[in-house]
Amino acid sequence: MDIKQPFTILAVDDHLMNLKLIEKSLSKEGYRVLCAPDGPKARELAITELPDLILLDIQMPGEDGFAVIRFLKDNPATASIPVIFLTGVSEVHSKLKGFDLGAVDYITKPFHNLEVIARVRIHLKLSIATNSLIAEQAHKLRQVAEAQESMLPLPEHYPDARFGVYYRALEEAGGDFYDILEISDQITGYFVADFSGHDIKTSYMTASVKALLAQNCTPVYSPAESMKMINDVLVEILPDGKYLTAVYARLNRGTRKLTLINAGHPPVVHVPLKGEPVLLSSDGDVLGMFKDAQFGITRIDVSPGDRIFMFSDGLVESAENNITWATGAKRFLADFTSVSTFSIEDVPMKLMEKLFGTQEVPEDDIVVLCVEV
Repeated sequence: MDIKQPFTILAVDDHLMNLKLIEKSLSKEGYRVLCAPDGPKARELAITELPDLILLDIQMPGEDGFAVIRFLKDNPATASIPVIFLTGVSEVHSKLKGFDLGAVDYITKPFHNLEVIARVRIHLKLSIATNSLIAEQAHKLRQVAEAQESMLPLPEHYPDARFGVYYRALEEAGGDFYDILEISDQITGYFVADFSGHDIKTSYMTASVKALLAQNCTPVYSPAESMKMINDVLVEILPDGKYLTAVYARLNRGTRKLTLINAGHPPVVHVPLKGEPVLLSSDGDVLGMFKDAQFGITRIDVSPGDRIFMFSDGLVESAENNITWATGAKRFLADFTSVSTFSIEDVPMKLMEKLFGTQEVPEDDIVVLCVEV
């Protein structure tokens, strides 16, 4: 009979007495407890032991808790480990800073053993639930691998999203697709992706990705967290060698903030109502290939009337002419401004006519999605 391994808790505090109290109380509850007296030791143990949860003191000499959690969240191996701050600081801004850096909770010192045990138990349950959710989603989506491709959303279906789109598949089983997500009254999500390959299975997988977007692109998750959840499921369900590049834009028209998550996809073009077009480019790993994928994140302020162009690589690259999307996007940057006088619904087609004329046939699938703030 296999013996179930205990959950591992890493406690980090420069006060030895606090570490001994935590170790004693949690060990009695069946947890395996690791102790670190400072930031460097905490980072070392986090990487080598991959604990299930970390109790992290904020105020430590040298490297404080804020520096440690930044390191943990930037490292793919430790980014998903829940962190509870131990703090003797009562100021609200310190607590908010901890939450902003990725902490899930805090315990004020001097702490009570029963409170530590209770909070550890709660956040381990939440972590287990999240991992179970990912596994459940992967299981369900394997069952719809043969489903037909979902209908692509049209501007008249989402008038508040204020977008225009051009879609063209080079073959019957196109690898490019897009989706629109109504996250709240003020927040809309826009997703453009390109699957590797152009076989019939690729078009069937579109329905699965759209289902994942609907499940995970909510106000509860940040855009980066949404893509992380989706990536974790895709790693489980995509066949070997399959992946997709993607860009996810979340536009908050209330705060006039745009957040872009790039997963190995061509850059986005921002055309201000008054100003020159700008390439918004950031490096990121593709979706569905790596469990520890890291994505590029760009945040900008936008104004009413600004336009955002999202597109697949077929718009700006040419194998025949040896033009990559990195160079092609810059080459055609002025053309995005030249179509700014047309209505949002007509802009994508006018851009296609500007770039390709009426005779030239594109070499690849193409999606052009234009969004107006």
